[in-house]
Amino acid sequence: MKLDRRTFLRGAGVAMALPLLDVMTRRAVAAAPAVKRRMVCINTPLGVHPEYFFPEKAGRDYELSPYLEVLKEFRDDFTVISGLSHPDVGPSHDSNYSFLTAAPHPEQRAGFRNSISLDQFAAEHLHGETRFAALPLSCEGFGLSWTRSGAAVPTESWPSSVFAKLFLEGRPDEVQAQARRLEDGQSVLDAVRDQAKRLQANASAGDREKLDEYFTSVRELEQRLAQAEAWSKKPKPKVDVKPPQNNTNSTDLIGKSRLWFDLIHLALQTDSSRLVTLQLIGTSGVPPIQGVSQGHHDLSHHGKDPVKIAQLKILELEKMKTLRDFLTQLKQTQEEGDSLLDRTMVFFSSNLADASKHSVKNMPALLAGGGFKHGQHLAFDENKNPPLSNLFVSMLQRMNIEADKFGSSTGTLTGLEMS
Repeated sequence: MKLDRRTFLRGAGVAMALPLLDVMTRRAVAAAPAVKRRMVCINTPLGVHPEYFFPEKAGRDYELSPYLEVLKEFRDDFTVISGLSHPDVGPSHDSNYSFLTAAPHPEQRAGFRNSISLDQFAAEHLHGETRFAALPLSCEGFGLSWTRSGAAVPTESWPSSVFAKLFLEGRPDEVQAQARRLEDGQSVLDAVRDQAKRLQANASAGDREKLDEYFTSVRELEQRLAQAEAWSKKPKPKVDVKPPQNNTNSTDLIGKSRLWFDLIHLALQTDSSRLVTLQLIGTSGVPPIQGVSQGHHDLSHHGKDPVKIAQLKILELEKMKTLRDFLTQLKQTQEEGDSLLDRTMVFFSSNLADASKHSVKNMPALLAGGGFKHGQHLAFDENKNPPLSNLFVSMLQRMNIEADKFGSSTGTLTGLEMS
């Protein structure tokens, strides 16, 4: 029943206005439009040189490190965090698998099973509010997103195809074919669900539990199909930009990053998605950066060679500039009186803390935007530290998701407060 302050009780020719009831207040609060919260998670898989990234002093009056100096105009818009790591994730490039999941022991490939990633966990709570619940993107083929069952979510590697999905309508025959695929998917689910229900009548208790799990997954898939069908009938947003040209140079980490950041900005600005993951490049090739003559992987595994570290600094400063320019785009875009950066958490980090040692302790972590009280260096003891997943819980709660546990978390991240 719809109740507001103008609701009357009517009967026998008498009309009485209702008093202000709690339910009316609750409805008024519920009717207030919720702030759109967004999250972008970025992994640079060969780490960043710790000495150039972390400040020496904790607190708010720290001196900017060489890499953070690039972001100086955003000092009050980000928090840099030292000392964090994922417990039980061993020193290996395979730690990439657990970057957004915190699943233990990815380095032990035999028997390793991943768990749900941060973006996919959040996507389960958005209920079709955007055309794409999440956008898993990558500069080089493998991504950061995993399903609840631990399967890798297919990742987009070409900006042109993502641009088409976001903003191009397609020919009428393509639109009709998509509609048929959605209808076929729903009809198949109907048939399978009916067969499963017939099996349930004679199933054992254990089998009934498995069938309940199956029904739940079927219902979730039906909901996603229904949401996709609803969005397929809505026109895509129009943007006054040319479709991106794919960068086919596998070593051009700066050029590829800029393409993706431009596209992510458009996706967030048009509210096409509120959850984005981006895997940056970690290849062995020599990037087209002046002053860099050795491969990125070789430089990151420098063995304290000062010549390599000098070139690595040049490369990583350019990488930080791409992050700065992305933050600038978000800061300059307004939405309902706020900047897009105010409403978007940008998490920049790496699965490796120090690639030269394959270390996974003291992972570089920077959180910008999203409505937190920033402008500080949160420093933790890397040997007695809260898990990185505590930051993830804080991020989920900022997304207005009622979560008090994710991965290896023990709570929210101490010292990180919402504004």
